[in-house]
Amino acid sequence: MVLEVKCPTCNNLISWTPENSYRPFCSERCRLIDLGEWFSEERRIADENESTSEIATLQLSPEDLELLDQD
Repeated sequence: MVLEVKCPTCNNLISWTPENSYRPFCSERCRLIDLGEWFSEERRIADENESTSEIATLQLSPEDLELLDQD
């Protein structure tokens, strides 16, 4: 039985096999998108003193933050 997992970038199902050199991604494109998100700090591991709600707020666009301030 072959294990199938979702690509972390696009959520397509992929087979977890040695032939898939991009696993856990479905393609080099998805792998590079993920790498770019880590490089630009859109994704990151939280510091010990940082709560997850602070991380989520940091990832919001200026437009989203403005909408939150309106409420």
